Amino acid sequence: MTEQSAESSPSADQPWTVRRVLEWTTTHLKKHGSDTPRLDAEILLAHARGCQRIQLYTQFDEPLADAVRAQMRDLVQRRAKAEPVAYLVGQREFFSLRFKVTRNVLIPRPDTETLVMEVLDGVKGIETPQVLDLCTGSGCVAVAVAKNCKSATVCATDISPAAIAIARENAQQHQVQDRLDLIESDLFASIGAERQFDVIASNPPYIPSAEIDQLDAEVAQHEPRLALDGGPDGLNVLRKIIEAAPKYASKNGLLLLEFTPEQADALEAIAKAHGAYSEVSIRKDLAQRPRVLKARIRG
Repeated sequence: MTEQSAESSPSADQPWTVRRVLEWTTTHLKKHGSDTPRLDAEILLAHARGCQRIQLYTQFDEPLADAVRAQMRDLVQRRAKAEPVAYLVGQREFFSLRFKVTRNVLIPRPDTETLVMEVLDGVKGIETPQVLDLCTGSGCVAVAVAKNCKSATVCATDISPAAIAIARENAQQHQVQDRLDLIESDLFASIGAERQFDVIASNPPYIPSAEIDQLDAEVAQHEPRLALDGGPDGLNVLRKIIEAAPKYASKNGLLLLEFTPEQADALEAIAKAHGAYSEVSIRKDLAQRPRVLKARIRG
């Protein structure tokens, strides 16, 4: 959709309509390695036009204004260089909620919805559950829990002040700020020793350090390393949480930790060897891959 490509196209004399731009962009992004070129094209064009994706289909034959074409051209060029769509448009849907994201936070992923579902299941039957979300990032887990459990109070921590700022914006957007306590903290460090939680959850950094540069370019080159790097075996932060969590858990509290499927056996063994946990199990995500460690903290 650059000026040069338009001139070399057989239909260069035709206007750049919504349909034509979508078709051109889909082909272009596919050539540049996108796994979802049509979806990317639709999201980017809807963003550039300031409309809902569904409106693209009712306005197929509308030509694009020059300003929209210019913005779309820039977005497509950046996407072709592996910049994530969520960063380009500044948002990502998670648990049927829209979250603001920037390069300061990890992009919420569908896999993490399993963690939210386990938290919501874990607070059932508790009158006013207290939930702790460590390494909150965009706040997607904390906000989704607060939004779907009106009686819950959620404390969320992150070591990054920029992440806390984004999480605060998302809490305000979804009107749960009154039940969400955001704390800049290295895991439990800034949480008062007197605080006790019914559920402690986290989607922490868990990628082995040496593997980060081998990830897809849109992750390795654009997402914050701080939110990815779990140390030599990927388990450094997970071990710290397992070690400290019992001090902050209410009687028979629950620990829920997201991990990458390859770590399931090692993480389960660490929790069982600790001695403070019972009912240690592994929960699978919607694709039936091991995804969340679930452990009851002995009361």
